[in-house]
Amino acid sequence: MSDDLTAYRLLMADVYELAGESRRTSEALARAEGQTTARWHVLSVVSDGPRTVASAARRLGLARQSVQRVVDDLVAAGQVELRANPDHARAPLVALTDAGSGVLRRLVAASDTDRAAVLRAAGVTAAELEQARAVVRTLVAGLRGA
Repeated sequence: MSDDLTAYRLLMADVYELAGESRRTSEALARAEGQTTARWHVLSVVSDGPRTVASAARRLGLARQSVQRVVDDLVAAGQVELRANPDHARAPLVALTDAGSGVLRRLVAASDTDRAAVLRAAGVTAAELEQARAVVRTLVAGLRGA
């Protein structure tokens, strides 16, 4: 086996481990705010403007039905609202409410505090993160083009 294939496999294992650890800490942060990571993700994806459930699902890489269940929970909690969609009467737009914006702000602030502590403890620089990100983005492009 070639060195580059071995290095790729080890990188992927590390990326999965990092994602898992990050997800576990995100779940704890969400729980402290009375949320789930699924709700946090939906709040985040509609924070840049109203979108349909199908559009949110595509952006999150999830099934539309699972995102619909989360949206229903968020509507019941008053954190998002459904608005008429001028382009498609049967697919309303999901938009943040003031309450949802407040929850999202608190989650992001808690996450930023937590992640800043992680970066300090790890001693990782912004330049190193940018270099790692560039490699990951190049690999993503290669996989999509393959």
